[in-house]
Amino acid sequence: MLNPVALRLGYAGLIPFVLGALLTWLVREDAHYYVTLGLSAYAAVIISFLGGIHWGLAFRQEVPSPQPFVWGVVPTLLAWVGVMMPAYAGLVVHGVALLACYAADRRSYPALGAGAWLTLRFRLSVLGALCCFVAAKAT
Repeated sequence: MLNPVALRLGYAGLIPFVLGALLTWLVREDAHYYVTLGLSAYAAVIISFLGGIHWGLAFRQEVPSPQPFVWGVVPTLLAWVGVMMPAYAGLVVHGVALLACYAADRRSYPALGAGAWLTLRFRLSVLGALCCFVAAKAT
């Protein structure tokens, strides 16, 4: 069974995505850069977190495979690239990275004992990615 606090926090983690995407369509032009930068930075933090989960799960293994450690740094690198790009492109990179992280998790979580989290991960990833794509469209 999933921890109810983790579920609530996971869904609460969508608030900056939704708020950022909404604000990209509503703020004045002089504030637009800061809104998109804030959303991009938040997306990057979340994407890096998703990579870090693989390290944590690998640490639990008696003889850890190198694969989770290698994959675990890829999301952080993708997130960094997205932050460094203009928002119209970087937010697309972040949206794709969120979906790529879910695809990787779908393959690896069951073997690492975290398969029960995949439904939540799917929902959060799709909604976060959608917010990044919607915000990119507003730039």
